[in-house]
Amino acid sequence: MTDFTLSDLEAIVAKRAAASPDESWTAKLVASGMEKAAKKLGEEAVETVIAAMKADKAEITSESADLLFHLLVVLRMSDVPLTSVLAELERRTGQSGIAEKASRTAK
Repeated sequence: MTDFTLSDLEAIVAKRAAASPDESWTAKLVASGMEKAAKKLGEEAVETVIAAMKADKAEITSESADLLFHLLVVLRMSDVPLTSVLAELERRTGQSGIAEKASRTAK
């Protein structure tokens, strides 16, 4: 088990995003703009789905790590803190997933 958290990763993303694009992939991605970052997030999501369909645990693990990283980069670029996402998840756990989804589609 590891003590590493998504909050730890969020802090690392913030630090690296502030670095020079010549020194950091994260900074280079941020400097490339939201379209590039969002595209990378989408690519990683698709790669995670493909890994899941193959039922390859090592690949699912690796692609999920890429997906979470790129999600945190997009959140950073959007000025959306991880705590906001976690609060939304916490709010949703107060009801069944079926009821929560129905409330979103009824809007």
